[in-house]
Amino acid sequence: MEHKKITDIGGSFKLHNGVKMPYLGLGTYQADNDQEVIDSVKDALEIGYRHIDTASVYENEAGVGQGIKESPVAREDIFVVSKVWNSEQGYDSTLQSFEDSLERLQLDYLDLFLIHWPVKGKYKETWRALEYLYDQKKVRAIGVSNFLQHHLEDLLTDCNVIPMVNQMEFHPYVVQQDLIDFCNKNTIQYEAWSPFMQGKVFDLDICKELSKKYNKSVAQIILRWNLQKGVVTIPKSVHSNRIATNADIFDFELSNGDVAYLDSLDRGERIGAHPDHFDF
Repeated sequence: MEHKKITDIGGSFKLHNGVKMPYLGLGTYQADNDQEVIDSVKDALEIGYRHIDTASVYENEAGVGQGIKESPVAREDIFVVSKVWNSEQGYDSTLQSFEDSLERLQLDYLDLFLIHWPVKGKYKETWRALEYLYDQKKVRAIGVSNFLQHHLEDLLTDCNVIPMVNQMEFHPYVVQQDLIDFCNKNTIQYEAWSPFMQGKVFDLDICKELSKKYNKSVAQIILRWNLQKGVVTIPKSVHSNRIATNADIFDFELSNGDVAYLDSLDRGERIGAHPDHFDF
């Protein structure tokens, strides 16, 4: 795998269709659809983030859109992501869900649209709808979330467009290197959700040790690890100081040994649902 270049907060990884995806983004899961999310989006954009991730099921797209609208940063400089929820999957309902997301966001296109979970018997039809939206230039890139290798292999047997992104639960206890390798081999950009294990990563001794070694916070160590593995990451925060410190990861580099050590903590221990056994 080529060593992806990490430069600064404005840096990006290139998707297989040539679109540049900023490798550090703001996650908005559980951010309330009110001033909280509006302010966090504006703060992130002001600090230099250029990638904002939301989803219809987060019920905060309107606030995210308002934050983008109130920011002086030009729309074309912001990479906006949303996702079609499970109950909205299927061809026609996905197209409708996309239009609803655009309306709430007050935007006329998205940079990336993802299938949120691999709903059995539905995700292929949903993917066909995403291919249509991509073909119509309503979205600059399309991808999936929570797809394991067998889901991807199934999709790849008869899709016209290979997914550009796979957004997965990713942290030291769920690395899934085989899946990362499979995605890399198939030019699917890997992306992390819940990089901090919903806060549990801050209790890991090794992370505290690395924090001391590099004189960086545990959060900064983890995000740097994500990027050095070529993984796009979207830490969620609504506090402007934390949004800022999460981006202060471009003045140091983890050794290969420390990257490998964090990899070795993988124990398949998920914070979220298993992609083969979710019931929502």
